[in-house]
Amino acid sequence: MPILKSLGMADSKVPRAGTLPLRSSRNPFEEVSGLEEEEAAELGALPNGTSCRRRATLEKLAGLSPFRLGKTPGRQAGSPRDGQPRSFLGRVLLPGIRRSSADFGLLARLQGSRAQGDEEAAGEAARKLAFLRLGRGPKPLRASLAERVVPAGEAAPEPPPKVPEPPKVKEPLSVLEILSLIQQRELARADEHILELEAEELASSGGGAPGPPKAEGAGGGRRARDVALLYEALQREMWALVRETLAGPGLGAGSGAGAVAQLGQVLVQEEAADGRRGPEAARKLRARWAEAVARAARERLEAAAPGAPGGLAGQLEALRGRLLEDMGVVRGRLAPSYPAGLGAFGIYLRGYHGALAEWIGAAARRRLPLADRYALLHWHNQVYPREVLGLVDMVALENGELGPLLSPGTLRGLEDECVTDVKAQTRAALLRVLQEDGEHWGSTEDWSSNLAQDVCELLEEHTERAPRISQEFGERMAHCCLGGLAEFLQSFQQRVERFHENPGVRELPPDTYISRTISLVNCGPPLRALAERLARVGPPESEPAREAAASALDRVIRLCHRILTDLLFQELQPHFSKLMRRKWLNSSEALDGIVGTLGAKALALRRMQDEPYQALVAELHRRALVEYVRPLFRGRLRCGSARTRSRVAGRLREDAAQLERLFRRLESQASWLDAVVPRLAEVLRLEDTPSIQMEVGVLVRDYPDIRQKHVATLLDIRGLRHTAARQEILAVTRDLELCEVAALSPPRDRAFFADIPVPRPPVCLSLPLFLGRLTLSRLACLPWPRPPAPSPLRRPQSRR
Repeated sequence: MPILKSLGMADSKVPRAGTLPLRSSRNPFEEVSGLEEEEAAELGALPNGTSCRRRATLEKLAGLSPFRLGKTPGRQAGSPRDGQPRSFLGRVLLPGIRRSSADFGLLARLQGSRAQGDEEAAGEAARKLAFLRLGRGPKPLRASLAERVVPAGEAAPEPPPKVPEPPKVKEPLSVLEILSLIQQRELARADEHILELEAEELASSGGGAPGPPKAEGAGGGRRARDVALLYEALQREMWALVRETLAGPGLGAGSGAGAVAQLGQVLVQEEAADGRRGPEAARKLRARWAEAVARAARERLEAAAPGAPGGLAGQLEALRGRLLEDMGVVRGRLAPSYPAGLGAFGIYLRGYHGALAEWIGAAARRRLPLADRYALLHWHNQVYPREVLGLVDMVALENGELGPLLSPGTLRGLEDECVTDVKAQTRAALLRVLQEDGEHWGSTEDWSSNLAQDVCELLEEHTERAPRISQEFGERMAHCCLGGLAEFLQSFQQRVERFHENPGVRELPPDTYISRTISLVNCGPPLRALAERLARVGPPESEPAREAAASALDRVIRLCHRILTDLLFQELQPHFSKLMRRKWLNSSEALDGIVGTLGAKALALRRMQDEPYQALVAELHRRALVEYVRPLFRGRLRCGSARTRSRVAGRLREDAAQLERLFRRLESQASWLDAVVPRLAEVLRLEDTPSIQMEVGVLVRDYPDIRQKHVATLLDIRGLRHTAARQEILAVTRDLELCEVAALSPPRDRAFFADIPVPRPPVCLSLPLFLGRLTLSRLACLPWPRPPAPSPLRRPQSRR
């Protein structure tokens, strides 16, 4: 019983004799005494005469004790005697044989009393040894080896050479001890013993490949089950370590880094063991390690995203922060702890990439609002490659680059949904803006239109975000927005036309009406610039939409310019009616009124933007010169003498110079109009035919829309009729009209003489021939002129 206490077993924990039958009931000490007597004769005495019986007794006591811890030569430590079966207590407690999982319960029951009986067991062992010493007497003094073997007076021989001790055989651990190693995170050592146990099971099963545990009654079934249970415990501890190292604040140089290194060593050992097991029995712990890393990454990302504010954009930002944080830990602390051949950094990166792909895919399958869809596409295409993968060493990947987070079909579907939503939302928003702005057009209150600004902001919100996602998506969005803009401008054109056709608008004050018209014109440049920009960004099929948008804007601007021009020239018409008369030759009153009115109205027109203002001033310049020259071609003047022609030409040149100064001050770009009046004055002033022919040729070259009837009217004004010189001059006009270059009609903004009508020349009929064809009855039907009624005589006024 003291010996059992020395092994940590209390009296109450030891089974009774009935439950633990021993094969021999002899006292071990009597057996030792008998052996001493039998071997005494063989041992004899030492050279110094000392009996070695006591030494032999101790050696035999150590060798025959069923609880010894050493080994006896020729017999395995703890093995039963020949022909005697081992007792249950020996099978449980002798360390020479590995204990199975069936002994866990007993050892667990014994474990509770071991801690309490350690001190008591140590005292019992000491008292036992003291008892043995008392029974054998005091220990005699032993002579040295030389005194015992070598006689006196002889030299001592050299000591025999030391024989190297055989290497100690590593004791196999029990299943419980291996499990304890796993729980203590000594994973590499535990895996070594599991591999040994698996090899023993393989040897006992006949050399087959290890597989699932057999039935309970089959040989080796319990050992196979132990191996399977130990592998499960080992993997649970390994994957828990993977999670803890990612979730913890970091690993230092202590147990954490060592545990990760042991995990990597286990993977190396198991990969080597898989080569011996074969492909069918391979446990593939390296692939399961990658799956465990992916599960841990998924848990980390799912824990970071839900609590982030700001909707989907905030969640994506939280994911980005968690990715950078964890990959920094992996690159700086975890990956160096693994063996280099495992490619740990690539495994972790792929695990996080796969977990992120699952999260992004789940988000993409939900019905997201337009803003979240934009955020998801931008994060997928720009933020993740640039701010996450751009900071990661991609060389660490073994199998090349990572795949996309979302499939091309999913990305295309998200982009299609964005384009559809933008088309519907912008169409409704643009019509709403136009409706709200149009309600103020007919009001008399002071109001400034923000229509163009609102339209540009609505469309640029999408046209600026889409190209930042991808170039292709930017082109599709630009094409979509350009189509919506073209539809809006057509609606805008129709509403402007209805506004100007409304009779009630004419009742507005002139200044208010002009201000509203200028506001409508000012919408053109920014909307035109937006359409041009969208057409440049969009695909080639965007050109029809751009042309439709430009056409609608041109109609609006031309309509507004025509209305402003008509309003202005209604005020100028009384001044133009005074031109080309006798009074005009002697007074500049008419032209002064024209210049003063144009200069005053130009101040209001300067509120117009530059592009439409330049077009309007150019139109005013052209229209003013057309109205100035029109009375001349109506034949109000007849210059029969050279003196009259010289006076008319001089007056024309003076008026032309004054108009040129006016429109230069108004910043007109239509400088091609400055020479038209001086050219006409030269045709009237010159006297020799060749000079007139040359001047007419220059006039036809600079103004291709002039026709022969205009030149003929000029010749009539100067009194050149039915002469050879007239025919020579008109021949020049006919030749230039037949020329290919002159046949091309000029553009509308460069037309001048096309807007000047010329009266038809009188037709002269032969009166005798005409009267001869009429009968007397028809002559009687003709109206005959009545004699004028006599006018009353006026009293001559007396001259004072």
